[in-house]
Amino acid sequence: MGINSESEIAANLQIGPTDQGMVRIYVEGDGVDLPLDFDPDEAEEIAEEIRAAAAQARKINSKKR
Repeated sequence: MGINSESEIAANLQIGPTDQGMVRIYVEGDGVDLPLDFDPDEAEEIAEEIRAAAAQARKINSKKR
């Protein structure tokens, strides 16, 4: 499965700080329990990548209209 593969899998996503000073992205779904911890700098890099992907997706959507 890749970025462009659609899926019927549902999952919950939680993001927040841990008591150890890390940022946790927690994914929970059917048969999945995945805590991912990142230091604050790594979390900022991930946030920048998400923002860049959102901007690209907006461009794609605006071209479709």
